[in-house]
Amino acid sequence: MRKALRWLLSLMVLIGTVSAAGTATAAGPDGSGTTTDIKDRILAIPGMALVEEKPYPGYRYFVLTYTQPVDHRDRSKGTFRQRLTLLHKDTARPTVFHTSGYAVSTRPGRAEPTRIVDGNQVSLEYRFFTPSRPQPADWSKLDIWQAASDQHRIFTALKRIYDRKWLATGASKGGMTATYYERFYPRDMDGVVAYVAPNDVVEKEDSAYDRFFATVSTQECRDRLNALQREALVRRAPLQERFRAQAEAEGATFTTVGSLDKAYEAVVLDFVWGFWQYHTEADCASVPDAATATDQAVYETIDTYSGWSFYSDQGLEPYTPYYYQAATELGSPSMRMPHLDGLTRYGYQPARDFVPRDIPVRFKPWVMRDVDTWVRTQGRGMLFVYGGNDPWGSERFRVDKGARDSYVMTAPGANHGANVAALPEAERTKATARILAWAGVEAADPQRAAPLSTYDPRLDKQDARREMTLRP
Repeated sequence: MRKALRWLLSLMVLIGTVSAAGTATAAGPDGSGTTTDIKDRILAIPGMALVEEKPYPGYRYFVLTYTQPVDHRDRSKGTFRQRLTLLHKDTARPTVFHTSGYAVSTRPGRAEPTRIVDGNQVSLEYRFFTPSRPQPADWSKLDIWQAASDQHRIFTALKRIYDRKWLATGASKGGMTATYYERFYPRDMDGVVAYVAPNDVVEKEDSAYDRFFATVSTQECRDRLNALQREALVRRAPLQERFRAQAEAEGATFTTVGSLDKAYEAVVLDFVWGFWQYHTEADCASVPDAATATDQAVYETIDTYSGWSFYSDQGLEPYTPYYYQAATELGSPSMRMPHLDGLTRYGYQPARDFVPRDIPVRFKPWVMRDVDTWVRTQGRGMLFVYGGNDPWGSERFRVDKGARDSYVMTAPGANHGANVAALPEAERTKATARILAWAGVEAADPQRAAPLSTYDPRLDKQDARREMTLRP
């Protein structure tokens, strides 16, 4: 009997040791154990390499690279190193897979769902954004399926360590990316939170944008913005000389877009869109009166909301992967702009105009239709959040009866930075409750659901990188 009791006690101690080891392995030096450090566990994954580790209170933060095939259908095409970051809290917590759809920031930060679930966060750089670009670059291997397969491989590798629930998230093109990942690998994630994600189902049908700009805000505000935009084209000759002088001083060239004149008009046409993408109705009064504004005031205002340097070769080059995708799969917006009749020479230029001519481009109209149909009829555990005054929300994802546990919510008056916190109270609570449930840390009272982690102004501040208007 005593021998049996000693055996039982020994077994309980062993079980406790194994359990403690799991927690300590997750926390590494942050915990109380002495087992394998989390960094060593991550770097034991074949193909994973450490770039640097940065300290942050309460977390371990790693910048990493992972070996990916250039073509997930044909491994003989070679490999490239894809950059990612890991904000590690504890392997006993859920993990959020975050994508921006562009280059990854190497500064520690949390996406909103990460704060809500108090979890870990993996952030992935989109393929073909430098330095995550194969050399030489075969641009035909840049598509939404290949990118989703990048995510799938990283998830599969990390799931062995982070074995709790996973959520995918991202804003704008990142929200699109999270959605496409769910479409192609619907069994990987336990939920998706997509912010301000455009959904251009039919490339040649863009009347939704015309309706948005005809109704957003007040007539007074719309007239003020339209007048300033028109004035920049009326004064094209003198303002373009300022633009030319600035371009020469900066060494800017315009081979991709075609000419300085085309770049000038593209920046001006971005003005009203850029205002609503990044600003609010409260900022309308700060826009100069077109009738009395000096040339300098008009020039500086356009620069503030659009950015004169963006359509130079130097401004466009970092975003070639986005424009390539817009020209081949994602689609891009166009508008009629009747208030500019007789003043425009080129109109809203297609995405193809912003891709170097030596890169072949062929648009595939069926790709977005497929994703849209899948989300509406088969999506599960998906939340789409939009801003009521964001032009990108004019063409948005929808969920129909075939979708399960999926929602589309709008933050009134919000711009392209809309999030769950900006939703009306009832929807905010519901969205938070569903995110917690998907992550396996369900709120005790769903009617009072709130983020599990307190706001950290350094960690939770939205990325200040300014994304120009023809990029979601």
